[in-house]
Amino acid sequence: MADPREQLPEEVLALIFRHLPLKDRAAAARVCRAWAAAATCSSVWHDTSISCDCEREGMLAPYLSSCLDHVHNLRLEFEPSREPSRRAATELLMALAGCAPGLRGLRLECRGEKPLFDAGRDVLDAVHAVCGAARKLRHLDLRRLPFTLDDSLVLQVARGCPELHSLFLDNRTLVGSVGPDSVLQLLEACPRLRALGLHLASLSCAALEALTVPDRAPFALLALRCACPDDARASPLPDEAWAALRRRHPGLAVELELEPALPAESVTRVLQPAVPVAVLRLNLSGDTVGPLCFAARHYASSLHELEVRAAASAELDAALEELAARCAGLREVHCFCVVRPSVLEAFRAHCPRLRSYTLKLTREPHPWRPTLVA
Repeated sequence: MADPREQLPEEVLALIFRHLPLKDRAAAARVCRAWAAAATCSSVWHDTSISCDCEREGMLAPYLSSCLDHVHNLRLEFEPSREPSRRAATELLMALAGCAPGLRGLRLECRGEKPLFDAGRDVLDAVHAVCGAARKLRHLDLRRLPFTLDDSLVLQVARGCPELHSLFLDNRTLVGSVGPDSVLQLLEACPRLRALGLHLASLSCAALEALTVPDRAPFALLALRCACPDDARASPLPDEAWAALRRRHPGLAVELELEPALPAESVTRVLQPAVPVAVLRLNLSGDTVGPLCFAARHYASSLHELEVRAAASAELDAALEELAARCAGLREVHCFCVVRPSVLEAFRAHCPRLRSYTLKLTREPHPWRPTLVA
């Protein structure tokens, strides 16, 4: 009589194995040939999420060493302040660097507190190794990595990942160590890049010009974070450069995030009429009303998402109502302070594409949950 395990089609086994814990999934690959074929097929490992919770999973690399070849897109989560978790993440990344030809996407996410001093050097060295080996890497997302990213990492990506489609370096450190020259070399080495996230100080006029050359792939997203002292000192890029970029890539969307460290005079330099801002996040320690009024006047045709963190005031409510009346294409608006009812009514009346909003009329316990529009 045939083994009943081998009577299940491979696609059914693969569907089951996708929902197993990683340790059990790797163990299933050692049961028999049929299970090995199903457990190592691309549909099981193509998109893999790993949490380096060592107390629950133990050391992950030994369980995964036989399957890392089949991982195409990896989301790796760890706690950098916990040495066992950080060590597991580092070992896994180094193992991945040894068999990375199939890797297409890597996203690192940190949980918990940021460690003191330079405790992330081991993780960054492992990321360097992966980028040196993964010639077909297309997506690299380091936005949730709390360590200072520098020129050497960007240059490694430029040398090792010519197929890159997206790179996000706009993490939440207050030190910007990626220079404009490195970004320019990256753009020249990766002609297929179509999404890029940076601190504002890393962008230059030369980079905008590099994006307008005729043989580049369509460029879709530029995410700019303005939070560190270098961002505050950055000179505004010429309107002519932005206009040329919009002509070359009419579908370009810019995400702009302004943090409290940005002084008022810097905000006025960052907000430029020619920039096609699709997402605007305002978390300023000073004036928020002025930037909202500016966005209402100049970003009405491009703005799709707005996030505001500010103190409640009548002036803020009036600015939000003006923006609602002008920006009919808004799809999301999230305001993390109490607003008057007329603000909510304005967005409902003037923004027919609105699909999610956080507009609270009374103070509620945090976290505030958005309202989804049916």
